[in-house]
Amino acid sequence: MFTDHVQITVSSGKGGAGCVAFRREKFVVNGGPNGGDGGKGGDVVFRCDNNTHTLSHFKGNKNLKAENGRPGLGSNMTGKSGEKLVVIVPPGTQVVDQESGEVLFDLLKHGQEELYLKGGRGGLGNTHFKSSTNQQPRYAQPGEAGETKKLKLDLKLIADVGLVGFPNVGKSTLISTVSNARPEVANYEFTTLTPKLGQVNIGDFDSFVMADIPGIIEGASDGKGLGLKFLRHIERTKTLLFMVDIATYRDLETQFKTLKEELQKFSEKLSITNYAIALTRVDTIPPEEVKEKVEDFIKMLGLEPSTQSVYDFDNLLGFYEQGDIDDEQVVYDSSKPFFIAPISSVMRTNIEPIRYSLYKLVSLARS
Repeated sequence: MFTDHVQITVSSGKGGAGCVAFRREKFVVNGGPNGGDGGKGGDVVFRCDNNTHTLSHFKGNKNLKAENGRPGLGSNMTGKSGEKLVVIVPPGTQVVDQESGEVLFDLLKHGQEELYLKGGRGGLGNTHFKSSTNQQPRYAQPGEAGETKKLKLDLKLIADVGLVGFPNVGKSTLISTVSNARPEVANYEFTTLTPKLGQVNIGDFDSFVMADIPGIIEGASDGKGLGLKFLRHIERTKTLLFMVDIATYRDLETQFKTLKEELQKFSEKLSITNYAIALTRVDTIPPEEVKEKVEDFIKMLGLEPSTQSVYDFDNLLGFYEQGDIDDEQVVYDSSKPFFIAPISSVMRTNIEPIRYSLYKLVSLARS
């Protein structure tokens, strides 16, 4: 089960009590105090682990406590320190204080560790309190109490490209075609109920990560549908791919403007993110109609096809892009779409060009 938000309580361990003891050996007169110190309580540490992909393991296990330190012993033996509590979370997890709402840690990289709560110190044994005027101290310190905090864990998936579109526009089909992700694909709305990540390989050594979230509908920013709940999973992305259905009853302009408005209402940052547009399901309508709709859509956005763009609508292989596809020095105007591509995931129309153009856009965002 995919879980991306939980509330937990974490506690560091209590320090062990110091020991009251006296040396007692044959032929040793007035051996004196020899009570050992208590052990230190366990710390609370958060660790990021790539092998974890959800917060579901916290369901039913929301009170987490480090081990207490053991009491000191005679013969000046210090008690054993408590084992630290290691809270393992997936990459992209934010640790938030419930009371203040402050983001304490943002765990992004595999192996990243953050110390949160220190365990209580162990109490001193009675050997520390001996003096010339008090040669038989009969008291020792209790262990220091640990700390307890209430936290929220918010998982925001880490991806390079986030897919945004209405339900059933082909997001899951695209990510299953270009990446190693295998989401459910079906001919009904809200097939995707949880976010999915897929790695898109470009050659032998280059790749980027694509995120698919449930479809967004008009009013999503007010809580309608499923998209709002999962929009935070594309907040970290520096590139968005708008999926606009060319064959539905909604016209292209309405779909695109609705999606842009919902993103802006949810997050001002998302509304200015670098983006591109894929016009999906071009295999379901005649090529002449595709050409007309694409050209009208480009004009609606106030764009002109660049001289480097290649249009081959008989085979549906060309698309509009800012600058030359082969020009690595292209300067991207982020107020406009990086490219507009008519695609068909089923027929693999424009799939290879879109993979390389997305990687180019991701590379621009990374630099």
